[in-house]
Amino acid sequence: MIVFAQYLLVFILSAFLIFHLLVLLSIIPYHTVWGGRLKTKKDMYRFEVVSILLNTFFLATILVHSKILPTSIPARETKYIIWGMFAVFALNTIGNFVSKNEFEKKWFTPITIVLTICCLLVALSA
Repeated sequence: MIVFAQYLLVFILSAFLIFHLLVLLSIIPYHTVWGGRLKTKKDMYRFEVVSILLNTFFLATILVHSKILPTSIPARETKYIIWGMFAVFALNTIGNFVSKNEFEKKWFTPITIVLTICCLLVALSA
């Protein structure tokens, strides 16, 4: 089950990276992210760059923790980060649930619930 949770995290985080890159490139409208609260392209660029960097960090952490990306970083260190990811995704789930954007509420709330559960399973197993 833990291996499945790790691979599911890799898949979803990779999909999120692609999604945020498409928002950054204006292929997907920026009003579909950040609760529909972004007002300008300048805001969108700032927030999307942060999203991309954070998701890249999260993805790298899971890849290292699951030994898909071999490094000398101890699992104990990545475990702490995964607990942090659990907290971020739990709070993000609440944010998505109260989003002004119905698309975000309908689609991203269940996805962040899955991310939260997967991070919990991985963190508890380490």
